[in-house]
Amino acid sequence: MAFVLDHVVDIDATPEVVWGVLTDFDNYEQWNPLAVQCKTSLVPGEPIDMMVRLGKGSLRRQREWVRTHTPGEEFSYTMKPVPGGTLRSLRSQTLTPLDGNRTRYAAHFEIRGWLQPVVTGLLGKALRQGFDGVAEGLKARAEA
Repeated sequence: MAFVLDHVVDIDATPEVVWGVLTDFDNYEQWNPLAVQCKTSLVPGEPIDMMVRLGKGSLRRQREWVRTHTPGEEFSYTMKPVPGGTLRSLRSQTLTPLDGNRTRYAAHFEIRGWLQPVVTGLLGKALRQGFDGVAEGLKARAEA
């Protein structure tokens, strides 16, 4: 069983502009309501360190690990799996060029493992709102 959130948003900006916003980690607090701070090299195997706000709660540190990175197109990251299949996650973000200098942003998030129902029971609504906000914020920032 898994908790999955998928977003597909068409953005009225070129892939280069959208990629620039998506990878301008120093300015996440200006548009990203979920990961308000982010530091990463995007090198697979290296960390992605975030300060995450879920709902109205305080900021919490989140360290995950870059899984894939194709410059200008996509990157993904995952938490270190908890032993015994307890919990694992995957987050991917992909850009696809569209006609008319537009871009399709596709984002995928999933949590799996036997602890997943507990985590999503506690945080599911905040995760949904947070990832909705990322898609909306990216679109607004890239189109501005």
